[in-house]
Amino acid sequence: MDEIDVVLPCLNEAAALPLVLAALPPGYRAIVVDNGSTDGSPDVAASLGAKVVHEPRKGYGAAVHTGLEHAATDLVAFMDADASFDGGDLPTLVYAVHNGADMAVGKRIPSQRGVWPWHARAGNAVLAALLRRRGLPVTDIAPIRVAGRTALLDLGVQDRAFGYPLELLLRAAENRWQVVEFDVVYRPRAAGTKSKVSGSVRGTLRAVRDMAGVLR
Repeated sequence: MDEIDVVLPCLNEAAALPLVLAALPPGYRAIVVDNGSTDGSPDVAASLGAKVVHEPRKGYGAAVHTGLEHAATDLVAFMDADASFDGGDLPTLVYAVHNGADMAVGKRIPSQRGVWPWHARAGNAVLAALLRRRGLPVTDIAPIRVAGRTALLDLGVQDRAFGYPLELLLRAAENRWQVVEFDVVYRPRAAGTKSKVSGSVRGTLRAVRDMAGVLR
């Protein structure tokens, strides 16, 4: 069985990490990239056997890219560390890449009402429509994905904030990557944690601002 490094960008997710790490399938190794947590997240992750990396530069993209640089497996998975996704969905994405896709991504299917606020879903829909116009058949810009480590580094994604996922997909489209999308359950984040993006209109607008910068 191939081992897969799983990059988990982390900012104050101590309450969620036990759930997230316990759900990873055998052979999936967690790399928790701490982005300035003040709740003891790094200690929790380390106590549960995860590799912990510290990224002092604030920003989702900074944490993700640092995790990618520290990964050692041919394929690398990425997932939020707030327990909104199930690590059990990762093997489906890995299988798709093993069988010819350049990248496999998730399409969020909310498990209940209110999980995905209207403002976050609306912003996501607009950006996904722009990607489809550029030839990439996706309906979501979800933060759960699998691709080859070297290929991802070669894309040269520059954004280090919330624009990272969009720039990644744009560069994938420019390079004619085969990107496949799978339904994944999107659950309420773990109690005791707080969303940095979709939890408020302000957070969503900040993410849209970062992503709009990528489109210029």
